[in-house]
Amino acid sequence: MKRVVTIFLIFVIAIAVLGCNRQTDQDKVKKIITDIQTAGKAKDLKKIMKNLSKTYSDPQGFNYEGIRGLLIGYFFRYPKISVYINNLTISVENTSAKAVFQTVLTSGEKTGSVTDVIPQSLGIWDFDVTLKKESNDWKVTSAKWEEAEIIE
Repeated sequence: MKRVVTIFLIFVIAIAVLGCNRQTDQDKVKKIITDIQTAGKAKDLKKIMKNLSKTYSDPQGFNYEGIRGLLIGYFFRYPKISVYINNLTISVENTSAKAVFQTVLTSGEKTGSVTDVIPQSLGIWDFDVTLKKESNDWKVTSAKWEEAEIIE
């Protein structure tokens, strides 16, 4: 009987610990943003696009296929892309979320010379990204970006 009680207590504690580790919607949105960041570095177009809603539309006039074309262009133009995210702020309300952050994009060309290690700047950009919950998954539905103002 003592063994049954011990096993039951271990089971209850395990369930309690697992229940405490649930991801919040804010955590899930952050993961979408960081997954896109990682996929951008790896030039993994498929992984980026799986995080976008098929109904994607942004103020710059891009839709889902337009973003796909934009990314393909950048991936061909820049052999290596590095993406750094700063000041990520996420707000979630019901089935909508917003992520505001700044990115630093750099690139280097693979020419086999010492200059490969010196990044070429693609710029610093301010992003305002809108997400919606679609079938229990967060998807990017719109993004606004503009070059950040550098104060000297």
